[in-house]
Amino acid sequence: MKRLLFLIQHAFKKLLLKKLFRRYVATNTSIQEDINQTIKVRGCTVKPDTLMKRFEHLMIYYPDFAFIFFWRIKRNTYRWKKGFTPEVPCKIFRSTKIAGGMLCYHPFATVINAKSIGANFQFRNGLTIGNKGNDNTLIPTIGNNVTVGANVVIIGDITIGNDVVIGAGSVVVKDVPSNCVIAGNPAKILK
Repeated sequence: MKRLLFLIQHAFKKLLLKKLFRRYVATNTSIQEDINQTIKVRGCTVKPDTLMKRFEHLMIYYPDFAFIFFWRIKRNTYRWKKGFTPEVPCKIFRSTKIAGGMLCYHPFATVINAKSIGANFQFRNGLTIGNKGNDNTLIPTIGNNVTVGANVVIIGDITIGNDVVIGAGSVVVKDVPSNCVIAGNPAKILK
């Protein structure tokens, strides 16, 4: 009986995913970039290797991807969302512009409020990106290919360049140039 119920639920999910793909993924390059970047970084193999199969795989087996997908389509209250991802205590402000290729690992206890974030942004749990002095004009701008470790704080009207890695537990309150690794409290360039 449990096996039959599982098969019915799985078939229902696949039907929903086909509908979601046609409606949201087929014409949205940011979501397509999220899919391709997540498949690449996580090293997934999908057969046949089509965009639809990649999307289906990520939605079924990676609830963190599903969280990002529902944020992208602005449907955090989608009726069947709980079938793909649990409620996650994470807030990404709608005013934050995030380019495609976003990837998260366990987005719990995360708040993201930035002017803009570039392509291929990766983050982990406990991230805080926000304003300084409760002034929403004083929020960060983050470049392309930035990877952020767990429990990082990035606040103020600062700019983080491209190709930057920010170590876990760092506190970033000053501009960061491109092509570097930073860590610490306050964060300093290590490499």
